[in-house]
Amino acid sequence: MGPRVNDRIRAREVLVIDDVGNKLGPMAPREALDLARERGLDLIEVAPNAQPPVCRIQDYGKFKYEQGKREREAAKKQRQSEMKGMTLRPGTDDHDLDFKIKNVVKFLGDGDKVKVTVRFKSREMSHPEFAQAALNKIIAAIQEAAVGVVERPALMEGKQMIMILAPAREGSAALAQIKKANTSAPKPKPKPAAAATTNGAEAAAPATTVTEAPASEASATEAPAPAAASAPTAEPNPAPAPVPAES
Repeated sequence: MGPRVNDRIRAREVLVIDDVGNKLGPMAPREALDLARERGLDLIEVAPNAQPPVCRIQDYGKFKYEQGKREREAAKKQRQSEMKGMTLRPGTDDHDLDFKIKNVVKFLGDGDKVKVTVRFKSREMSHPEFAQAALNKIIAAIQEAAVGVVERPALMEGKQMIMILAPAREGSAALAQIKKANTSAPKPKPKPAAAATTNGAEAAAPATTVTEAPASEASATEAPAPAAASAPTAEPNPAPAPVPAES
C-alpha cells in the first residue's frame, strides 16, 4: 500500500514542502492540493505519523520511481552471500558439465559462493585425475568470464573431492589483504659494516702474492754448493842414484 495522495489525505492540517524543498508551513489539505494542482503536480503524504503529517508537492510517478530505486539499493546492500552447491561425477559427460558450468558462472555473478563436489564410487577412487580435469575446466570457465576465483583448492574428503569458489570481488579483496599484509611486514635490516677502530679505520693490508721464479732463475739465485774435497795426490818416488862404473 502506497502513501496517500491528493484527495485521499484526511488530516485536518498538514506541513507542506514544495517541489524544490522549501517549507511552506502548515495549511489545510485542500489549500495544499490547490497549490499542487496549480503547478501541475501531486500532493503526497510522505510522513503520515508526524504531527502534523508532512506532505510533499511532487509528481507521483517520479516519487514512486525514486522510492523503488532507494529500496532496491538498500536491499542490495543488505543482501548476504549464500553458499550454492554443485555436484559432479568423474564420468559426467561434456554436455552436462557445460550446463553445470553455466550455473556456476551465474551463481558467482550473483555474488554467491559455490561449493563444487565430485563424488566417487568404489572403482572411481583409483582415477582421481578425471575429477581434477573437470574441476580444471570449471576454473578455466570462471576465469575467462572474470566472475570468480578459487577460494579453496580441490581436496579429497573421504569419497569426495571438494572445491570452493568465491565471487571475483571477494577474492580480489582477500588477495588485497594478503598483499597488504606482505607489504606491511618489516623488512630485515642490512647488517652493519665492521666497526672502525678507535684510532680510525685501518685499511686492510694488501695480500702478498708469492710468485715462483722460473727454474733457470731459481738455479742462478741459489747459493753455489761447496766444492767437494779433492783427494790428496801421491808424490812421485825419487829416482835412484847412478852407480859408478868400475875401472
